[in-house]
Amino acid sequence: MGLIPIFPFGANVSGNIAFTMVLALSAFVVVSVAGTKHYWKEIYWPDTPLFLKFPIPIMPFVEIFGVFTKPFSLMIRLFANIMAGHTIILGLTCLIFVTVSLGVVVHSGMTVFSVLLTVFMNFIELLVACIQAYIFTMLAAVYIGQARVRH
Repeated sequence: MGLIPIFPFGANVSGNIAFTMVLALSAFVVVSVAGTKHYWKEIYWPDTPLFLKFPIPIMPFVEIFGVFTKPFSLMIRLFANIMAGHTIILGLTCLIFVTVSLGVVVHSGMTVFSVLLTVFMNFIELLVACIQAYIFTMLAAVYIGQARVRH
């Protein structure tokens, strides 16, 4: 709906970092609540050789760091991909206004080129939005599934 530039539907929701942060935090909460005791055992005391746990607990730090980086990567991936498409479309639209002082022929040629490329990029951005929604959902489901693992 953020691709339609008319008022009720013109909001770019998933290109807003606050919205993607709420989605990532909700995935983090679900993973944290749904985690079984085996999942949390693997986080705090992973099944690795003892020299990775003593004298410096390297693996528990890595696993705890992973608990926080998974939702952060979900947030940044969704935000950056959606925002990149909007930035490209904005740049193509700006070409129309930048070429005004170059003459009528150049300006009209760049206007046609910019409009055609913007329409093409809108279709590409729609495809990317669907793919990113799918990837976000699947990765969140994988993280939740990993938290629900039983020994």
